[in-house]
Amino acid sequence: MNLLISLMTSLSLSLILVLIALWLPQLNIYSEKTSPYECGFDPMGSARLPFSMKFFLVAITFLLFDLEIALLLPLPWALQMTNLKLTLLMALLLISILAMGLAYEWSQKGLEWSE
Repeated sequence: MNLLISLMTSLSLSLILVLIALWLPQLNIYSEKTSPYECGFDPMGSARLPFSMKFFLVAITFLLFDLEIALLLPLPWALQMTNLKLTLLMALLLISILAMGLAYEWSQKGLEWSE
């Protein structure tokens, strides 16, 4: 009996959500929404336009700090290891290297958007 109630509840909830998803979208279509690129690039222009290096630098900076978080994520579990001083020294070394890289990029004005 519980299985039947669960199936009916999930089926009815799914149908309600599908009907809402079909009913809610706006039906007025305009030229920006129908273009293949909503990001502002002209799809009919030249594909060989110069790419701004600022986008690249921001992406690399994001990846570096994302990598830092991914490498430091196992640190709470590593605190239970026998050689705690070495583990914390390596984590501090990693944070220091990334902080020096951020300071260098900041001093070279790599984080400023205006040219």
